[in-house]
Parts: sequence; C-alpha cells; structure tokens
Amino acid sequence: MDILRLATAGSVDDGKSTLIGRLLYDSKAIFEDQLAALERAGAARGSGHADLALLTDGLRAEREQGITIDVAHRYFATPRRTFIIADTPGHIQYTRNMVTGASTADLAIILVDVRKGVLEQSRRHAFLASLLRVPHLVVAVNKMDLAGYEQAAYERVVAEFAAFAAKLDIGDLTFVPVCALHGDNVVERSINMPWYDGPSLLRHLEHVHIASDRNLIDARFPVQCVIRPRQAADPLLHDYRGYAGQVAGGVLRPGDEVVHLPSGLTSVITHIDGPGGPVAEAVAPMSVVLRLDDDLDISRGDMIARPGNQPRAAQDLEAMVCWMSGERPLTAGTRLLVKHTTATATAVVGDLRYRLDVNSLHRDTEARALTMNEIGRVRLRTARPLFADEYARNRATGAFILIDEADNATMGAGMITGLR
Repeated sequence: MDILRLATAGSVDDGKSTLIGRLLYDSKAIFEDQLAALERAGAARGSGHADLALLTDGLRAEREQGITIDVAHRYFATPRRTFIIADTPGHIQYTRNMVTGASTADLAIILVDVRKGVLEQSRRHAFLASLLRVPHLVVAVNKMDLAGYEQAAYERVVAEFAAFAAKLDIGDLTFVPVCALHGDNVVERSINMPWYDGPSLLRHLEHVHIASDRNLIDARFPVQCVIRPRQAADPLLHDYRGYAGQVAGGVLRPGDEVVHLPSGLTSVITHIDGPGGPVAEAVAPMSVVLRLDDDLDISRGDMIARPGNQPRAAQDLEAMVCWMSGERPLTAGTRLLVKHTTATATAVVGDLRYRLDVNSLHRDTEARALTMNEIGRVRLRTARPLFADEYARNRATGAFILIDEADNATMGAGMITGLR
C-alpha cells in the first residue's frame, strides 16, 4: 500500500480536530479505552457525546481552550491505503505551525463552516497550501447539520471558495459537504444529503491519485552518510562502502551511470540496499544505500545525480520565506545557516524584495523586515554552492530551513523560486 500524507487546515472552530477524530473513529482506528476516555471527557463538558477532537488536541492548553495550537500527527490505515494526518492550527499566530505541517503533505483538507463561509484564515491556508505546492486540495464544507443539510448553503460556499481559488495555483480542487460531528459523508455517504452525488471524504482520500505527483524524471540523491562496517570476519562487509540517504527524485537502478557533485566524477551503481535487503530500484521517498563501482571521495552534503540531468550549483538563491522566529526579525544583512537537503552552509540575506499579505495577496515592496509568521521574498547568498532545483520542480531539493548560528534554533523555512 502507498502512503498518503495529508494536512488539515482552516479557521478556528471549523472542526478540524473533530473531523480527524471522526475519521479515526469510523474507520475503527481507535481502541476501546481511548473511546471510553473520550466519552468521559464529553460527559464532563456536557456535550452528551464522545469528544473526538481530543484524539489530536493533546496539549493542556488545547483542551482547555478547545483550539489546536501545535501540529499533531496521527496514523491509520484502510485496506487500500495508509494515512499520515497532520492536524494543523487555525489561529493566525500559529501560521508557522501550519506551514510545518503542510510542507510534506500530498493533500490538504481545508474545512469551512457552512454558516460562516470563507473566512480570512480559510483564504490564508488555501494560499499557503498553494505556495507549498500541495498537489491536491479538498474543501470540506463542515457543519451541514446546522444549515439543515441544504444544498443552497453548500453551493454558496463552493462558489465563494472557487472564486478565490481561481487566483491561486491549485492543480486539483475537490469539494465535499460533511458533518464531522455526526459523521455525514466522512467515511460513509450520508442519507441526509441525497443531492450530493460525489464520494465520501474517506473514499476520495483512498482513491486520489498521487503517484504522478512525485518527480520521477530528475534523479536526486543527497548523501546523508557513508556506511563502512569494516568487519574483517565477514568477507561481504570487509570492503563494503555505501552511501546512505533518501531519494529526493527520479528512479535509481543498479547499472545506472551517475555523477557525484561537487567533484563531477562519474561512476555506476552496482547495488542498492534497502532496510530489508537489496532492491531492484529506488524512488522517492525511499531511504536506501547506494554502492558504486568506484571508490569516490563522497561525504555528507554531497549529491548524486545523472550526468545529463544535474541540479543547479548556485550560491545566490531567490526564495519565498516564512519567518518563524519571535526573537528577532529577518532583515537585510541577517547572517544565518541554510540547511538544504543534507548540506549546511552559512548564508547572508541580501535583501527583502517584498512582504506578502496572504489575505489580499498584496506585495509590500516597502517592507524592510519580516516578523514572526510573515512571508516574503528574499535573496540569499551562501558561502558555498548548493545543489538545488526550484521548488516548483522538486519540493525536496527546492526547500530549506534557516537556522540561528548561535543556538541552532529554526528561524524560518524557505522555498526556492530562482537560482543564480
């Protein structure tokens, strides 16, 4: 079975945590003791039903306030597919948490309260999903029970969201009317909405096609470490030299000619070892060990690619950056570490091109700084070349994080838009 990574987003109190809880509950992915605890929590609050939101809202502050603050991950599986869910917060001050949770998602679910329509945070999260190049977007129009399950109320939200989405780069957009609290159209089709002829949310998640979303053309293998067992007693391991890492793009097979960067030397893959033994091919995001025909000087941070299809070696990066630090702003001249794939380099911010208002999509070219949760386009100059692609071409080799040199705190996350 393949794995679908999905993230939920939307405005506060639109029902993100409840929807995930309903998915887990109706797909029989929670234990009896967990259900009993949820029922006791619901009784204590006087709701009269199990409080499914508590399956993801684990922090004390989240339970007291009834909101999501930090990203929570949950795992479940159906006979068709395995799912990794990231429940992201809706508050504007936790935008950085939403970016973190959605950065690796194949699909994003944006919840919209049918009574309130498309709010500021709904638009914000739709834009962020577009900026992060999440391939598939599902708009779950929630709380249909409070609108009497009326088709007209659902269609008003669909028209409003579609008008805003037309301004964004969204490849696949789907709408589903749901009631997360009662389970309508979450796992099973609802009898309360006979006018809706589409699949339930879970059925859509099980069948959405994600294989073609991965870049299978550009072979990219950032080297994590060199494997040298040096076991003299074992003839197979005595001379073993392998290069471990996670495939970031393309397809690699034994017999393929590859090039090592930065040296430019070529070799041939002789073996590919996976966690369970040799494999016939490796594709993203598999973690494997490559063995080459030649003993090259390869170390952490280097890149293995194909001779005729190499990433750009660049020191000047144009990027969209989400600034995550509340300690200090991002300004021209700020010195940071750039962590790109397995490589780390010192970098200096050349200038801030503009700060982006994610609500109006206005570009403020007069801005001189980015503060916490703000997004802008910046130019970075690194101390040494990085082997990268534009984020639109490869999300793995086009992304990076910014780190404080003094305490190694994560300060921001970036998506490369241009290389020089």
